[in-house]
Amino acid sequence: MSEEIEQVAEIYQLVTTFLVTYSFQIVGAIIILLIGLLIARKVHNLILALCQKKGLDITLSRFIASAIRLLVVAMVGIIALNKVGISVTPLIAAIGAIGLGAGLAVQGLLSNYGAGLNIILARPFVIGDTIHVEGVKGIVEEIHLAYTMLSDEDGVSIMIPNKHIIGEVIHNSQSDSLQALSVGIAYHCDPKSAIKVIQQAVSKLPGLSTQRAPLIGIDGFGDSSIDIGVRLWVKTDRLFEIRYAANMAIHEALEEAGIEIPFPQRDIHISSTDTELAAEK
Repeated sequence: MSEEIEQVAEIYQLVTTFLVTYSFQIVGAIIILLIGLLIARKVHNLILALCQKKGLDITLSRFIASAIRLLVVAMVGIIALNKVGISVTPLIAAIGAIGLGAGLAVQGLLSNYGAGLNIILARPFVIGDTIHVEGVKGIVEEIHLAYTMLSDEDGVSIMIPNKHIIGEVIHNSQSDSLQALSVGIAYHCDPKSAIKVIQQAVSKLPGLSTQRAPLIGIDGFGDSSIDIGVRLWVKTDRLFEIRYAANMAIHEALEEAGIEIPFPQRDIHISSTDTELAAEK
């Protein structure tokens, strides 16, 4: 029992001596750390506002502001550690050794971060663009160092690790998507009139791109119809809504103009030889 009391007394004496000796240094380090965190936040907001004022992409602006904030916090942390008498040189060496081992263990995660940094700096796409990569298509909602978040018209969130984006073929159509339609008209109808009617019908649809006009023309010649191709650039988040509305508008416009949409038909010619053989049988 007496030994335990002596151990408690020694610990108490050690703690008391440490607090008496380093209390002012600890308080000073805490004050420095708090002031540094406040300065880091102010610097972050200032850099972010400056980047946005200069018209930089929001993702790049956030990355620059966050990187500078982390740099300020790291510098303040080093100053605070020195204040309490802790040398940072062995600490940096230990962090380097731990970082090497951790890097080997999380190569996949690091490759995502490297690819994310490449995306932020190279900017092959930005928030609001419509991209098609790795068989996935959607609107870019968020760009992080580890992953990129997309969304489609159905409200489905799609998370793509950045290592699957860099090095692949990326289709970027900005904020729009191409909607390709086709309708057939009878051969006795005037294709020029049909194209004009379709042009007027689709031009009234909401959600079309204001930068790319609809493209309409003869797409081909079928067995029973002249095929009219319709290419519309529409907002990605209204892709199928506008497709269905466009098909209905085209059908109603052609019907009102008296332009026939033919059904498949085939002419069968029976020769006289075949008729005579059938009669004999």
